[in-house]
Amino acid sequence: MTIAEAPARLAAAADASLRWYPGGPYDLARTLGPLLRGTSDPSFSVQGGVIWSAFTTPDGPATVRLCPAGSADLEFGVDVQAWGPGAGAAVSSVPRLLGADDDWQGFDEPTFHATLPRMVREARRRSLALRLPSTGRIIDQLVPIILEQKVTVIEARRAYRYLVHRYGSPAPQAGLLAPNTLMLPPTAAQWLQVPSWEWHKAGVGPQRSATIMRALRAAVGLERLAALPAAEAAVKMQTIPGIGIWTASEVVQRTHGCPDSISVGDYHLAAYVGAALTGRRTDDPGMLRLLAPWQGHRQRVVRMIQSTGFRKPTFGPRMTIQDHRRH
Repeated sequence: MTIAEAPARLAAAADASLRWYPGGPYDLARTLGPLLRGTSDPSFSVQGGVIWSAFTTPDGPATVRLCPAGSADLEFGVDVQAWGPGAGAAVSSVPRLLGADDDWQGFDEPTFHATLPRMVREARRRSLALRLPSTGRIIDQLVPIILEQKVTVIEARRAYRYLVHRYGSPAPQAGLLAPNTLMLPPTAAQWLQVPSWEWHKAGVGPQRSATIMRALRAAVGLERLAALPAAEAAVKMQTIPGIGIWTASEVVQRTHGCPDSISVGDYHLAAYVGAALTGRRTDDPGMLRLLAPWQGHRQRVVRMIQSTGFRKPTFGPRMTIQDHRRH
């Protein structure tokens, strides 16, 4: 099979396929980056520039292959192939997943753009290919984000990886090119089967596991939030005890591609934004005051700052890793 024949042969072998055109510069890896729970996320596999993902749709599970197609000299696109009972639904959801609904026009409008700090303007000039993804799948994002509450990223990702391997399912078969380790994250029903001692073995404390179980018992209603505006969905999410503004914000950034949602309560973010914009650390109210002039695009501003590679000076204590399995 030649390089030229590969896309057609893969499309023919898949249960559903399409080629999506972003209509401008596009970076697949940077766009989907916030969705991956580290390089060992069982539901993703990155092979060169190709990204494989497994998830469950309303029609059933699907394995999805996303591959950049074309070049700077040709109209750039992303080839999408999907396998499994949910292949058709998965392919239909891919354009939003890839940021098709993410509109930077207001951010790039000259009058607004001129108000941005120089570092943000420069970052945007270098990051025209970045989009904000929208998965539309609440539970798939909510569970790993609750796992990240008040612990280190290392702890949360280790717990998520352990639980997905234990309670997820193998992804639908997708031919010889597909990674054979790809896993479907547990459905709400499967997550509800996790016994208390398995949360403990995963290093998840009782507060976080109880919050997850409360959310899972409301999973049907939570999934409906994907159809609401991001701000409304975030407010309704917080009616579940244990889900606060940080968790809700982190979720809608990924499920809705929300351009304004700010993770208030984050261990590092306020100090980071303050140091980047003023040279001085600040707290959450200070961060919100700094970002207020760009209401409606505050998450875009944060993403642009992060894309610069800026690092704030580190003084103060680091968060320590806690092992709940020994208690």
